[in-house]
Amino acid sequence: MPEKIVAFSDVDFAYAETQILESVSFEVEKGSFVSVIGPNGGGKTTLVKLMIGLLQPTHGKIRLFGKQPQQSRRRVGYVPQYTTFDPQFPITVMDIVLMGRLGRLMGFYTKQDRRKAREALETVDLAQVSRSQFSKLSGGQRQRILIARALATEPDILVLDEPTSNVDVGVELRLSTLMEELNKSLTVILITHDLGFASSLVDTLLCVNKRAFIHPTSEVTEEMIRNLYDADVRYVEHGTTIGDSDA
Repeated sequence: MPEKIVAFSDVDFAYAETQILESVSFEVEKGSFVSVIGPNGGGKTTLVKLMIGLLQPTHGKIRLFGKQPQQSRRRVGYVPQYTTFDPQFPITVMDIVLMGRLGRLMGFYTKQDRRKAREALETVDLAQVSRSQFSKLSGGQRQRILIARALATEPDILVLDEPTSNVDVGVELRLSTLMEELNKSLTVILITHDLGFASSLVDTLLCVNKRAFIHPTSEVTEEMIRNLYDADVRYVEHGTTIGDSDA
């Protein structure tokens, strides 16, 4: 029986008087690749923030590895949708990735911290730029560095919020290949608006628009997607091979 590592039970969440999520119940199995899809403002990012304890539900119960999210969130590597930084600040790639070790700090970074950061950079194939300034990298490279920062936490779940927004098709392909590889050892939860990208990668879709419904990808129909977005939406699985880029 697959282990259930995320569980929502009858969860509601509201900002002031605005109801964002209502009666949300679902489970995520260990080792799965889940895509969270839905319209803008439907509650996708809110749901993930609840899952890792950044927000508290107004009603219902959430369990992460069988515990309160605040007790288990160190087991989650989170790649946020937006990362703001001062391009004039001379922070290096290694400095960024080492931030993933901050929760384990007992003083200065240890040799193990630096080794884990190097391993994370090797995983995303960017060890060669470890001393480069973060601001000098391309958008695709910066996204992979942020994934390396999440991997440096040694997570059991990797959560990515719109990792392919504002990148070109070549970068998107490279990121999809990386995520497929990471899913061999991690549970991956991907928030995306790109239905074609989701359909080509994941085994489970979590459809969110105030309420939430989880389905195996093979069972999702155009009618389900149309009802989710309240519009005539189709998703297409693309098979075009794209050449490499500077990602």
